Amino acid sequence: MTGSRILVTLTLLAAMAAVTACGRKAGLDTPYEAAVQARKDAEKAKQPVPPEPEKPVEDKKFILDPLL
Repeated sequence: MTGSRILVTLTLLAAMAAVTACGRKAGLDTPYEAAVQARKDAEKAKQPVPPEPEKPVEDKKFILDPLL
């Protein structure tokens, strides 16, 4: 019984270590911001510039937004 308990503990520790290494420390980029940054990077590198991104439309309110 102790062998399986050790195995479960090690598996959980490995899973926790893998999950804590995920993600970014900075804020998230919207798709529009990422496209604008990609255009700037392409211009600096003198590579073909991707198409101009469309401005995002205003978010619509949703009934469950206050819960988030």
